[in-house]
Amino acid sequence: MVTVRFPAVSGLFYPADSQQLVEHIEQLLSTAQPHKSIPKALIVPHAGYIYSGAIAASAYVTLCSFAECIRRVILLGPAHRVAVRGLVLPNVDAFTSPLGRMMIDTAAITNIIHLPQVTVSPQAHVLEHSLEVQLPFLQSTLTDFSIVPLVVGMASAEEVAEVLDCLWGSEETLIIVSSDLSHYQPYAIAQREDSKTVSSILQLN
Repeated sequence: MVTVRFPAVSGLFYPADSQQLVEHIEQLLSTAQPHKSIPKALIVPHAGYIYSGAIAASAYVTLCSFAECIRRVILLGPAHRVAVRGLVLPNVDAFTSPLGRMMIDTAAITNIIHLPQVTVSPQAHVLEHSLEVQLPFLQSTLTDFSIVPLVVGMASAEEVAEVLDCLWGSEETLIIVSSDLSHYQPYAIAQREDSKTVSSILQLN
């Protein structure tokens, strides 16, 4: 029997009705401009779609051109509900959204479960929205894929890098980093701080 993590914020952060959700995402994607090359990683926000859906769509729209290539999605999102140490996996076989079910990539998990910074906790995932809000976008842009959902708590850059190194793969593996960056700051400060982050990323720093 397949164990499932059910949606916690459907109807709050995004439409709970599948048809409304499809139409909403299609509208967001239709106004976004895709890039020409296949991405290895995307940084996307995790607020409600009314606030951040257009920004998320600007990242996800490129996946439509590479839907047949990407077969595994590594999801990393910050813990909002439960304080955790390291990177935390769920204890289920699949996640669901109003658009259907996505299986957990158990083969990939065997590559990281031995690491001391990787643990398993259903409590960390059951109400966490930072990963959940990414799922309908993935289901709308990819065709056949599995997921490795990781809630990230207190962890060093080296600990996260070690996990990603074990999961890196090639073009079949996509990494999604769910982050709102500095959304709590005044706009001018947020722009300045986020520009620093963008610059560091572009320099691979």
